[in-house]
Amino acid sequence: MAAVPPVCSHLGQVLVTELPETVDGCDACLENGTRWVHLRICLSCGRVGCCDSSPERHASRHAAETDHPLVRSIEPGEDWSWCFPDEVAMRLAAVHGEPRIPRSPLGG
Repeated sequence: MAAVPPVCSHLGQVLVTELPETVDGCDACLENGTRWVHLRICLSCGRVGCCDSSPERHASRHAAETDHPLVRSIEPGEDWSWCFPDEVAMRLAAVHGEPRIPRSPLGG
């Protein structure tokens, strides 16, 4: 019997379908003067946060604090999304755009 692929049960919470043209960086890192490696955008509210390889892990912290389950990578050439509660990666055809982002201050 073939294994059933994991499924995200939070797709109804995708409210951000058009990504911004540009972003300045991780919103919380810019506010706090900290640095990031890679950027993710919350698909519920559009807040930009840093990845779990970054020192502050703002994207996953935002998801935990707000119950916003889905993020999308906004790194150049990447189009995957991640559901934190279901721990599943996917591509969402409904989300469009590739923002211009600043170079990582940590060289990532």
